Amino acid sequence: MTAGEAGDEEYASAAAALAVLAGIAASDAACCAAVGRRSRGQDHQQATRLIEQVEPGGAQAANALRRLLSLKDEAHYGFFDVGGQDLKASIRQAERLVDFAEAAIRRAPG
Repeated sequence: MTAGEAGDEEYASAAAALAVLAGIAASDAACCAAVGRRSRGQDHQQATRLIEQVEPGGAQAANALRRLLSLKDEAHYGFFDVGGQDLKASIRQAERLVDFAEAAIRRAPG
């Protein structure tokens, strides 16, 4: 199933939570490849400051991560149901971060 298909509502929060985790993992991978470290704190906003250092494209990647993190509590803890638009947005941001990480890894020496 992809975002936008019938039945998304039932799984939207779980899918958005997984997109958030994918985006965080991708940002860690990009940072490890480009700057040799990742953010290890509980405050994921530290990760946005670190990924901004990855060039080219760090500022855009940080924005994508911020958008994902804004959905984290909603998606993970279910205080509110994640709507279809938020699900699509979370998947889009996660895909951007995965693409960014792949490019950073390809550029990394070694």
